Amino acid sequence: MSAVPLSDQPAVSALAQRLAEAPWIALDTEFLRERTYRAQLCLLQFALPGEALCVDPLAAVELAPLRPALTANRPKILHAARQDLEVLWPLFGAVAPVFDTQIAAALAGFPAQVGYSELVRQVLGVTLEKGQTRTDWSKRPLSAAQLHYAIDDVIHLAALRDALLEKLDQLGRLAWLDEDLHDLAREDRLFVDPDKAHARLRFGGELDPDRARLLQLLAAWRERRAADKDRPRSWILDDAALRSLVLQPPRSAAALAQVTELAPGFVERSGSAILRLIEEAGLPSRLPPPAARPRPDPELQARIKRLASIVQRRATELGVVAELLATRRDLESIARGDSDAEVLQGWRLDVVGAELLAAQ
Repeated sequence: MSAVPLSDQPAVSALAQRLAEAPWIALDTEFLRERTYRAQLCLLQFALPGEALCVDPLAAVELAPLRPALTANRPKILHAARQDLEVLWPLFGAVAPVFDTQIAAALAGFPAQVGYSELVRQVLGVTLEKGQTRTDWSKRPLSAAQLHYAIDDVIHLAALRDALLEKLDQLGRLAWLDEDLHDLAREDRLFVDPDKAHARLRFGGELDPDRARLLQLLAAWRERRAADKDRPRSWILDDAALRSLVLQPPRSAAALAQVTELAPGFVERSGSAILRLIEEAGLPSRLPPPAARPRPDPELQARIKRLASIVQRRATELGVVAELLATRRDLESIARGDSDAEVLQGWRLDVVGAELLAAQ
């Protein structure tokens, strides 16, 4: 194990050659994103047969030589890979194919969001130190404790993969794993389409068509603005303020200034843009009052409960958590007659989806 991160070009280029020849690459990242829209990559950790080390992306070093190995058709082993893949995309594009030990563990019967340390403890009998979970990875120099923690995050990944593959083979679920890992690094799965950003906001389902149209425009503006400024979307316009603008759309600068949820200085910075979007939404001159939160539909709730009981029974039979088969949102979609729920695709359709449809 290297105790000092690689920070010079010859060392990184030499590593790139070793990675290119390795049968597999275990990979992790450390990053910061509290003050930015895009995560700032602060450390790259690698393990390959007989070696584990870190690369310092904050040093004056070109990382492009690593790209061929990270995009070549050989396994990259990560745990809970989505955020790492998102962070790596601007530098390397699609890092693939990926073996995600968290996804594999869920299929083997572990909790859907099982952490790396807990998985290592249960599968390999190794207890890892957790003292650096809140560290600032952008500060230099990194301490020996930080580097030890970082290397720990990759040195057990290959052993986890082998143990989980053996378990899934015994269970006859390797095809399930292949399906769930497929396209994991696809760009449209990693990043938010601004024009679909409104779908992430739960209050959107309470809106009439006019307000829903305005929400889509404002959420897309916020997403693009956050990306352009590289600031968290909540720093641009938080959800409470966004909801207020949608429920009671101001039609003038004076009315906009009266929206108490807006942060100081927002009207001066972005008021004209917001008013243009409200005009673009083509709202009627008099909107009806915002709809009250709809009361639960007893019949719909009964259908969801019936579907949930089916999922729980099948999950118990399979020895997995129910949310692996179908989420609450999946069940709500099916109960409403929608057909695009994930549970109605691939292996989940065979295991439980067809039964859910028949129970409608």
